[in-house]
Amino acid sequence: MESIEVPAGFELVGAKSPSIPEHILVCAVDKRFLPDENGKNALLGFSGSCVGCGERGFRYFTEFSNHINLKLSTQPKKQKHLKYYLVKNSQGALCKGALICWKVPTALRVNGMANGLSMEGRPTLLSPAHTNLLATPTHSYQPSEQGDSPGPLLSLANQPALSVSGVIQPQPITAGETVIIPDNLLNSSGVRPVILIGQGAMPYFFGNVGDVVVSPLLVSCYNCSQLSEKSLVSLGLTVSQLPSTETLILLTLQYLARLGSEQIPLREEFEQIVLKAVLCGPPGPPVSPAQLPWLARLEASVSGGSVQVLVTQGSLGEGISETLRSLSETTPLQQQRLPNYVLIVHTSSSGANDFCVMVLGKYQSRALAEGMLTTNEFLKEISYELITGKVSVLAAHFNKTSLGDDLEKELVRYQRRRKQQVVQPFRSDLSEYIHCEEAAAMVPDMGSEMLNEAFQINAPQLSVARSLLSLVCGIADSGSHSLDLGRFSKVDFLVLVPPSHVLLHQTARRIRQSGVLVDLGMEDTSSALQKAEKYVARLDSDVHSRMETFMRKVKQNPYTLFVLIHDNSHVDLTSSMSGSVSHSELQGVADRVVNCAEVLEAENVLVLQVSSFPFTLQSQQSRISVNNEVHWPSNHTPGEPAPKGLVYFGLKDYSRSLQWGVASPILRSDDAFERMVSALLERHPPLHSMVVRSYLLIQQYTEALMALTVCPSLRDHVTPQTLAMVECVLRCGGRGGRGHMLLVRVPSLQLARLARERLEEAQERLGLQYRFAVLLGGPASEISLAKHFCARLRAWRGCKNEDWVPLTYEDLEDLPCIVILTGKDPLGETFPRSLKYCDLRLIDSSYLTRTALEQEVGVACSYVTPSVIPDAMANPIREEGRRGEREEEEEERSAESDDLQMELERPPSNGSATTRASGSLTENNVTSSGVPDSSHKAFSGSSSSQAEAGRNSSSVFTDSSTSPHHIKQECDSQGLPTCSSFSALPSFSSSSSSSSSSSSSSSASPGAQRPTQSTQSTRKPRIFPRTVVLSQAAYRLLAPEAMGQPSSGSLLPHGDLAWSGPLRPPVPNHLSPTEQSLYYRQWTTARPQHADYNGPGTVHPRRLLLSGPPQVGKTGAYLQFLRILFRMLIRLLEVDVYDEEEIAEDLAEDPEAPVSSGLQWPDLEDIQKMTFDPCPRDAKFRHCSAVYSDRSLQRLNAVKREKCEESGEMKRNTVSIRLSEFAAHNAFHHCEQCSHYSEPGPARPLSDCTFHAFTFCSSMLGEEVQLHFIIPKTKERHFVFSQQGRHLESMRLPLISDQDSDMLKSPIFTPTMGRQEHGLLNLYHAMEGADHLHILVVKQHEMPLYRKYWPNHILLVLPAVFNTSGVGAARFMIKELSYHNLELERNRLEEQGVRRQDVWPFILIMDDSCVLWNTRTTGHHGNSSEVVNVSLKSVLLHMESSPKLSQYAVCGVQSWSSKNVSAGAAFSRCHLHDFVLLNVDLTQNVQYDLNRYMCEEVDFNLRVNSFGLLLCRFNHFSIMKKHITTGGHKAMLIKPKHTSMDSVSPRIPPSQYVCAPDSENTLLDAPAQLLLEKFLQSCSQHLFPQAVQNTSNPVLAIDSYLDLGPQVCVCYVSSRPHSVNLDHTGVVFSGLLLYLCDSFVVSGLLKKFRFLKGATLCVVSQDRSSLRQTIVRLELEDEWQFRLRDEFQTANCSEDRPLYFLTGRHI
Repeated sequence: MESIEVPAGFELVGAKSPSIPEHILVCAVDKRFLPDENGKNALLGFSGSCVGCGERGFRYFTEFSNHINLKLSTQPKKQKHLKYYLVKNSQGALCKGALICWKVPTALRVNGMANGLSMEGRPTLLSPAHTNLLATPTHSYQPSEQGDSPGPLLSLANQPALSVSGVIQPQPITAGETVIIPDNLLNSSGVRPVILIGQGAMPYFFGNVGDVVVSPLLVSCYNCSQLSEKSLVSLGLTVSQLPSTETLILLTLQYLARLGSEQIPLREEFEQIVLKAVLCGPPGPPVSPAQLPWLARLEASVSGGSVQVLVTQGSLGEGISETLRSLSETTPLQQQRLPNYVLIVHTSSSGANDFCVMVLGKYQSRALAEGMLTTNEFLKEISYELITGKVSVLAAHFNKTSLGDDLEKELVRYQRRRKQQVVQPFRSDLSEYIHCEEAAAMVPDMGSEMLNEAFQINAPQLSVARSLLSLVCGIADSGSHSLDLGRFSKVDFLVLVPPSHVLLHQTARRIRQSGVLVDLGMEDTSSALQKAEKYVARLDSDVHSRMETFMRKVKQNPYTLFVLIHDNSHVDLTSSMSGSVSHSELQGVADRVVNCAEVLEAENVLVLQVSSFPFTLQSQQSRISVNNEVHWPSNHTPGEPAPKGLVYFGLKDYSRSLQWGVASPILRSDDAFERMVSALLERHPPLHSMVVRSYLLIQQYTEALMALTVCPSLRDHVTPQTLAMVECVLRCGGRGGRGHMLLVRVPSLQLARLARERLEEAQERLGLQYRFAVLLGGPASEISLAKHFCARLRAWRGCKNEDWVPLTYEDLEDLPCIVILTGKDPLGETFPRSLKYCDLRLIDSSYLTRTALEQEVGVACSYVTPSVIPDAMANPIREEGRRGEREEEEEERSAESDDLQMELERPPSNGSATTRASGSLTENNVTSSGVPDSSHKAFSGSSSSQAEAGRNSSSVFTDSSTSPHHIKQECDSQGLPTCSSFSALPSFSSSSSSSSSSSSSSSASPGAQRPTQSTQSTRKPRIFPRTVVLSQAAYRLLAPEAMGQPSSGSLLPHGDLAWSGPLRPPVPNHLSPTEQSLYYRQWTTARPQHADYNGPGTVHPRRLLLSGPPQVGKTGAYLQFLRILFRMLIRLLEVDVYDEEEIAEDLAEDPEAPVSSGLQWPDLEDIQKMTFDPCPRDAKFRHCSAVYSDRSLQRLNAVKREKCEESGEMKRNTVSIRLSEFAAHNAFHHCEQCSHYSEPGPARPLSDCTFHAFTFCSSMLGEEVQLHFIIPKTKERHFVFSQQGRHLESMRLPLISDQDSDMLKSPIFTPTMGRQEHGLLNLYHAMEGADHLHILVVKQHEMPLYRKYWPNHILLVLPAVFNTSGVGAARFMIKELSYHNLELERNRLEEQGVRRQDVWPFILIMDDSCVLWNTRTTGHHGNSSEVVNVSLKSVLLHMESSPKLSQYAVCGVQSWSSKNVSAGAAFSRCHLHDFVLLNVDLTQNVQYDLNRYMCEEVDFNLRVNSFGLLLCRFNHFSIMKKHITTGGHKAMLIKPKHTSMDSVSPRIPPSQYVCAPDSENTLLDAPAQLLLEKFLQSCSQHLFPQAVQNTSNPVLAIDSYLDLGPQVCVCYVSSRPHSVNLDHTGVVFSGLLLYLCDSFVVSGLLKKFRFLKGATLCVVSQDRSSLRQTIVRLELEDEWQFRLRDEFQTANCSEDRPLYFLTGRHI
């Protein structure tokens, strides 16, 4: 016995069972529910635990007695069966102790809110003796705050006590403060009064306390004095404006008087009335206590007797006693005239007024009492009533039909009459019967196979996924170091769903169909189909083992980013501290999983909470930052296209639909049903209204089935709405068995089971068991469907797998069925398109929180066709969607029958044979549907089908005789369908669900019924909203706000939240989701049972919230998010590099040139024998002018011309390449190895560098040039400084003879512009960490940015005059500086005995986009080669070690292309660019054109070759260049000179880059040289018309290569003496280009060339004067004709020094 553990506060008690009198059953009972030694102070109710099995949390003794098997024949009572205290004897054995004394009744006192709240905000109850609040009885319950409504019911009954909100307090009975509750009050009066606490202390209640309910509903509205100063400021109030008690009493009376007979007071509504009165009310004289009584009676008089005022002088208790006494003495006739509300005012002698409100209206008191219960509590109350047999009277009433016959006997009689015959399953009406065995064997025709359609993500889902990704990137970039995306290379995930088997299968199917497992590299294609469920976990008792496995993977894979997705996260918000695991109610599991320390602390775990009702997670204690929320884009955003012609139809649309003015609204209340309910509730006051509603609902459906089949006389006793819904299910005879689904929501599992049993019984007795199915859908069970219905579903899908069974509700597409959906909450399951009706008539005043109410209607939300919405205020999206439909419908309209037009005007049920006799349902404002139906149109022919494996599409009914197309399937739980038509195979049905999700991989898609000849068309299906039938209470809250009633959006967000203050602004339902989030975060607070209540008080940095309406497509969005997140992580490890094949030649290579690819270094003699290829072959010059040579260019230009015509602009091909360990990186790269290389250390501030001016005389410029070096202290070793003033003298250069094989000799220069972040300037890994000299050449105005991002790099700052220059200026200055430095080093080293020619003359000029270097290696057999990544260091060392390297002017490598797989010549003599090893000694007299922006390297290479110098390309090396979209010359925008700061400059065409001199054209803000180059590049075909596509007659360019566009060929000729030029004998030129020609160009040179008649001349000069001098000096007027109008200038203003050019024609 030592093993028995008794919880603190519990006693071991012995229970006696009459069936086993010799035994004592042991149980542990909370001592608060047991009497003291005087037989007093026992709380009513029960709280106990079972010692045998250890289960805790029993709240009802009846429930507990069943658990311990007392086997009682009477109602269990603790007073009768709990007999003894149990104690241990000397041996430690349990034995009988003292008897439990059950003698004296309990007296209870209820304290009001006058005592206020404690400092912690928790409720405290102060009795006269200042007694503390009772502790909570079990772990599953925590007291909620007083004054918050809806809250737990305060029911002081002799039945098991319901969870009280901490205000029931046992006290000694004190004379004068006691109210005695009359016996049998509820049964005699039919009313359980509800006392609404006002102001002042409430009395003790004694006696029959179970017949009175005390509610704190409005109490917080009366505590305005507790408003904080901050709240007063936010409300715009001052303390002096706060209302007095007298004002509050009068406002209460005004509010109650205006309420309708079927309305109940709501805290949220009354708060706004008080707030408006305070803000808008005119300041007047205060109401005195003497004036109050008659003013109060005056206010009450306008109510017509529904509100009365009782003024008492003694105490509130006196007034309550008097009211209760009067109520108990009323006769049945007087009960009809009872007021709904009695306001009791106690006026004291001191002038203070206490008051409370007694609710006596039968509807109001019941609704308020039931509304105070949480969902768990009222479900337990229902369970209690069913267990104890309280419903026996009600059940007896419904054992008879509405005609008075015995229901069971009638059904048996009908069953005997038909014998073995049943209603034919399909292809007939309800009057045709066949044998049951024949009916069971009837299966529709098998469908034929159809191709599966690929998964697609629609625009809203993609937008949401990108927003989520943006948030993740924002977290990583925030500087909080919460997330380091650079360390992750993989993505893994786990989806947590509420404990629903159907939802688990549904989510796993979405994952399977999306292909995300394959895309993330987690599974291969074959295993992904079987292992999808491994990535979904239900939040039940098994989730902890799944989470242990998940967290083990998290710890073992630190370089994998794990995403924990908590789907439908609003369902279980209970704190793990107060959660219960008893009674199969697993609460607090989500808190234990999502908020556990391991998840919160793991730096490689993101938590994504997904909810349709985000406000449950948006309180003052929210764990999610408001900046980490993503909300679904609005369906009404102008300009956003509707996905595939459909629009989302959600909660707001249902509310707006009430304004359509149609006879059959899709959101409706069954008034006839409500009247029946009201009559029954008056007869059964003790029962919960949901029990009464459920029994009535069962009777209605049973009698509807009878009325539509065997007993038409019952039609007048069934509500038209019920009749229409049942008829809709039964009417499937002409469609091969296809029909509609009817969803009936029954939250109580016991009532749902009862409903299924009764309906199945009636179904079987009436022979309808093969006509439609009855299913019980609940979270705890799989879908159970009869074999013949499974066979029917398989036939529609063309599925030959006999083991296939439906796993989700979507699999029931087209099956006529009634689904009874049970469970505390809908859990997010998706229903098929064949769902037509949602019966929510049981959802009444117990659902008075926003989440509880709106999630019920959320099951009906779906995507619909815009044209079916008769909304006059249709938004542009719907109009756009309708436009396409109207065009298609124009072709169909002539074929539509008159019958269709009639059906469009009336509900189909009105004209059906079964309901015609009972009159038009439209007159009763109840119809089966407000949309046309195809029920009367029979289809013939065989079915088409779809393949079995993983392809499921379902049918959707469309109007009239048209045949819809197949609707595209989505993997998303609320995906958006896409439509595709098959004209040869028109399908009867398509798509799957409201969210168009596909079915499982093991299922097959339903086929399409082939219509008759007259109905074959290609019209798209019209998808209609579901019809929702509500209770009157729910209907009133979902009505539009324009009706002046409170809406669901104004209710408390969730039962586990509370409003943070007595008054607050109204809920901003018309504002954006973000503004609503801010509102709830300010004005709601978590109750103690909420998971966020005990949170850290700060938001979690790695937690995101995705919110979107129900069934809108959130699952597809977050699966797409996973996909693009993984893609982004890979992209962080990948770059887009150019992948373009070199422009090939027509002719073979020079036969004299060596073609061996095995040489490591070039042979000088072989290179000298090669012919230089003057035409640039790199693909980046594809759109540039070709250079004329004696080789054919026909093919070349054809390629260029074709490319240009196709693209219209220069668009280069790229491919994504994974970065290797030798890659160059940008400023975003961070790793431990290179942190010292690119980032400033803690001991080295940004300013830890030196500035040095370096001045030299440029022979080219003819003047001194001053450059500035910024040299970090760590790099000063590369320079020589003077001993005295630390003046920079030179940059150190090595010797050619240095034998260190690992030393890099060449300084590396990288000109860069506008790429301080994106330029690949981190060469640490490319250099393998080796020491090297790297200099960034930057413009003066960009120096601070480069210094900020690259503090450890040497910067060479160009003079300010080059701020607007192009890259040509940078290359020019690099070469000039390098040659001057070479001379300085030669002089310095010569003094040390070193020969001048032994100083290293090479520099490396490398672009800032070079990312990877490759080499081609020979395969194992020598006949194949492969390309492998190598480091820049190895490439440079190899080139620097080439024999006789100093004989080469320029060396380089080729550009990489995936198409260059074969090994050609090892070396080439051709153009070099991007990566140039330049001999500054040999090229001393060859300069880069400092004015150039483009093609400066081609121009330089041609000059070098014309000087007879060697260029050599190492073909076995290649370089990959990253595609960088920012910086470079592309960053230089050409815009008008004078524009406002805010205006957007229009795009200026290149033809306007030049203008006539002194014209008034728009002047441009751009360098003259850039305008000229851009103009020549785009418009040269107008300058040189005879050269266009004429390779035989090129344009002659003297000394300069300029790009004239791809259609013009240029022949480059140097004017320098002894230069190497092309033999131009026999070549006739089509034009002459003289660009800034110098004195080497003379008239005699030009006369050597021949030109076509009409050839064009273009002379470009710096100014008009030099232009004329050039014309005269070169005697051009002798052979060329000039006109005044042929002179042009670049479109600059004069201060920007435009260039001038003159054109002429050859005579």
